Amino acid sequence: MVVLSRVLLLALVFLVASATLVHAKGKKPAPEEEGDQGDEGDELVPHDQWKTAAFFSGSIHYPRSTVEMWPDLLKKAKQGGLNVIETYVFWNLHEPVKGKFNFEGNADVVKFIRLVQEHKMYVTLRVGPFIQAEWNHGGLPYWLREEPDIIFRSDNPSYKHHMEAFVTKIIAMMKHEKLFAHREIENEYTHVQLAYKELGNSYVQWAANMALSQNAGVPWIMCKQKDAPDPVINTCNGRHCGDTFTGPNKPHKPTLWTENWTAQYRVFGDPPSQRSAEDIAFSVARFFSKDGTLTNYYMYHGGTNFGRTSAVFTTTRYYDEAPLDEYGLQREPKWGHLKDLHRALNLCKKPLFAGTPGVQRLGKETEARFYERPGTDMCVAFLANNHSTIETTVNWRGQEYFLPPHSISILPDCKTVNPFQPSCKPSQRQETTGTYHLLKDATDYGWFTSSLELGPYDLPMKESICPVLRIPSLGHAMSVFVNGEYVGTEHGSHAEKGFVFERPVTFKQGVNHISLLCMTVGLPDSGAYMEHRYAGPRSITVLGLNTGTIDLSQNGWGHRVGLNGENLQVFTKMGAQKVQWTKAAGKGRALTWYKTNFEAPEGKEPVAIRMAGMGKGMVWVNGQSIGRYWMSFLSPLGQPTQSEYHIPRAFITPGQNFLVVLEEQEADPKDIEILTVNRDTICAISTEMHPPHVKSWERKGGELKTVGPVSEPVLSSSVQTSKRLLLWTLQALALLRACVEPTNLANATLRQPGRLLKSIAWDGLHVQSLWTPSFSSKLILAQISTSRHLLSK
Repeated sequence: MVVLSRVLLLALVFLVASATLVHAKGKKPAPEEEGDQGDEGDELVPHDQWKTAAFFSGSIHYPRSTVEMWPDLLKKAKQGGLNVIETYVFWNLHEPVKGKFNFEGNADVVKFIRLVQEHKMYVTLRVGPFIQAEWNHGGLPYWLREEPDIIFRSDNPSYKHHMEAFVTKIIAMMKHEKLFAHREIENEYTHVQLAYKELGNSYVQWAANMALSQNAGVPWIMCKQKDAPDPVINTCNGRHCGDTFTGPNKPHKPTLWTENWTAQYRVFGDPPSQRSAEDIAFSVARFFSKDGTLTNYYMYHGGTNFGRTSAVFTTTRYYDEAPLDEYGLQREPKWGHLKDLHRALNLCKKPLFAGTPGVQRLGKETEARFYERPGTDMCVAFLANNHSTIETTVNWRGQEYFLPPHSISILPDCKTVNPFQPSCKPSQRQETTGTYHLLKDATDYGWFTSSLELGPYDLPMKESICPVLRIPSLGHAMSVFVNGEYVGTEHGSHAEKGFVFERPVTFKQGVNHISLLCMTVGLPDSGAYMEHRYAGPRSITVLGLNTGTIDLSQNGWGHRVGLNGENLQVFTKMGAQKVQWTKAAGKGRALTWYKTNFEAPEGKEPVAIRMAGMGKGMVWVNGQSIGRYWMSFLSPLGQPTQSEYHIPRAFITPGQNFLVVLEEQEADPKDIEILTVNRDTICAISTEMHPPHVKSWERKGGELKTVGPVSEPVLSSSVQTSKRLLLWTLQALALLRACVEPTNLANATLRQPGRLLKSIAWDGLHVQSLWTPSFSSKLILAQISTSRHLLSK
């Protein structure tokens, strides 16, 4: 056991970051003045000596602010009730070129630590040297990649050599400056340890032994490492370590929370990240009620990723919802609420660390955790209501106490109350299933539905912040509805089937219904292990709530195969009679059925339908599907890959023909056209220099001879004036030079007998009308009713 009488020292030894609580040698923090919430003369030391004070720590990274900002940041942290400051050591900042070190300006880590000491606080120094921290390359200098045969963060001789050299240099600097600190080495290695197999296990042991060999005189910590070797202390990272942390792996080790996330860092494309002050306060109170010793707010001041220091896609502003914002200003109510929490907990410090613990169940969702010393009035109690929505009243030692939902009330003397409240949680859990497995190739469409109940404290408090629904999917397309309102559509491509749906959504207080219409666009037709291909959503999360990000992936999802309109076969004349149609007007809502009638075009020319103004869906003529259309998926040239779709003459009957369109997106069908295709026009170039036609020659007896008189080159063409020509159809002339244009349907000669009118029908939500009359046909205008009618008729 190491007991320091002069300095506070904690050391974190885990394979990612190294931390240290620092003070100048021969000094320790001076007694706290009135209102400082600190502990007079207390030190942070290992084992049983830890339980002398509550340590409230905040992460402030020295290179993410300027030297000029440091004093004010530390002053406000001290005023907010902190007595510990945590920071990483940034290897690629200090050694950007191999063997050349930089400790100037805001890289002056020694100066920063001395300023912390001047403000009568300790330091947790996370040496790393791999730190992650959303910092470029995780803090590792780029030159390290160029070292021969190196493998980062494994039992690799080259990596261990350079890692030990840097750690030794930093520890030597601290010793030379007579600074001591709580230290961490490595960072959250457990996330990658299995990937390195035995080299990962041996690396953990080596890192711990290497750190201990520095003889720093302080304990070391490994965050999120359950099997941290003695005497290294395993710690917790997360939002609710009071509930998720299994505790130290040995009884003589303290319970430490090295990262209590005050929100979440953001990458470009992310919505705002939030975590309410109440939720943070609740989690801290719960942690200390369960024998907690230290909590560190990550971040207390996020600051700025200057220059090119941010990690891949990470925003320049770091942790913008921290208690001190990017500019060093106090973010209320977070800063003030946590300050009040620290004061309340400091009122409890004597019974909290000297009393005997106990737990008493007060009800199904309520409990009391208390610490008291028998025979004295030393007592503190934490009354918890764990129900997320229902308030209650409990009786504790003969006195009634009102407990708000999901709250902890702190009784510093087992009588007086200080409440702290956070909020919601999702409901029962059942994960979604794969789209291929669900649909079994019977339809393109499958519904995934669930609900989310939100309380008044869950929704964003700021009008400028809106929750965002994020759904990574393995394909192929998906439309999203919230409370019956269309949110948007996203899709993949042939080259990359997967995509990420990410849209702002409007939630209401109470129950919110989320419906995902997941779509396939055919099954795979090549490649190995086709039977193991997967499509559909991979995860479903809600970002930007006051409570933080909520994972709904296993939130009791219901599944349904196909659409109502498919099941009722509204694309047939008989099926269309089962629902109520209304006249369309303008752009229809997403997922709408349209119907109309058109007269058979005259002649025998092929017929096509041009889906101008539409998005994505399917078309039926007289009950027969002509296939999928997709106009909203544009090529790199900004045009749909296919605009005209063939209607076989065999599908068309004399007189009236019944046309139905299922549109998945918001669209207006007024510009849809029926056309006939003409490819009988010839376009060619002929001059006196061109040779005769190939038919002027034949081979007989092995010799090439002319057939008849050889005529001069002649070009003639005949064009019907009634046709609207989009492209001249070319005939290639063998042995002649010719200008041959492409003959794809999109550029073919088409005739336009008439223009269809709109007729909308909402599948599952609402439905509308049809089309305006074209040429001589009289169209029936109608529109499908709501989903209730679809289900009841």
